[in-house]
Amino acid sequence: MEQLHERAQNKTRVMEFILLGFPGSHYVQMGIFMSFLTIYILTVFGNVTIVILVITNSRFHTPMYFFLGNLSFLEIWYTMTIMPKTLSVLLGDSRSISFTGCILQIFFNYSLACSEFFMLSVMAYDRYLAICYPLQYSTLMDIKLCCKLAAVSWLLGFLAMTTPTVLMSKLSFCGPNMINHFYCHIDSWISLSCSDTHASEIAMFIVAIVVILISFLITFLSYAYIISTILHIASAKGRLKAFSTCSSHLTVVVIWFGSAIILYIKPSKRASVEMTKVVNIMNTIVTPMLNPFIYTLRNKDVKEALKHSLHWKQRKTCIR
Repeated sequence: MEQLHERAQNKTRVMEFILLGFPGSHYVQMGIFMSFLTIYILTVFGNVTIVILVITNSRFHTPMYFFLGNLSFLEIWYTMTIMPKTLSVLLGDSRSISFTGCILQIFFNYSLACSEFFMLSVMAYDRYLAICYPLQYSTLMDIKLCCKLAAVSWLLGFLAMTTPTVLMSKLSFCGPNMINHFYCHIDSWISLSCSDTHASEIAMFIVAIVVILISFLITFLSYAYIISTILHIASAKGRLKAFSTCSSHLTVVVIWFGSAIILYIKPSKRASVEMTKVVNIMNTIVTPMLNPFIYTLRNKDVKEALKHSLHWKQRKTCIR
């Protein structure tokens, strides 16, 4: 009886974990820290700029920019779920994270990732309506439908992660408590559990398959119709103009889906840890930074609005 009681205590004694981050000397850690900090600042600045432009500039009060503003707002929070703690780990200030902290980080990080999949598919559907049904577009994609599609994207993302998170919150950890990652990545965290992780792994695998498959099918079918419609446009100028309206979104989709498929469509405990870290850097840190720059550099309206805003600020400063 005493042995059973002792084993039960041992099973739940680990309630704090240590994030190992990246291997290397102090100088290597500082180099990674400065790189990540720069990316973090650019990510927040770029996405906040897009959100402000979409809200304040009347020319961006259209469905395409409404969804872009939602995507940028989502990216800000997606990055914030891991970057502050990752930067702290790289500095060596605080590598520890509690069991509750890990669960919350996993839930919000992966929920926002799922929401991004749905948001990108909604944006693809929006481009499909704009290019394939230009005359009916303003009627089909009104503000009510925009709000509903955005709300559903956010809601489905968080609902998708509810069951896996509940299952993972019931896992026991006996030690060791070293997470070989720069944040609470599910694979690295689950591998430390001393209880049966089969249900958690299956639930997460199903969520990954369903979320990626549904969003990919919507995106793929939307672009199949878009490309077909563009190819039937008589003039080369018309084809180029039609393609330019969705080229930025298509670039983001390729980067996001490509890195996500490598990460999630695999048996959870068999992947190389270092490869997973590298792909995670692309997926969770680099991509949120690239999005605003991709949309800005490829979008004349956004570039003109930014130039106008900067010119107005300079003029205001000169008057003072």
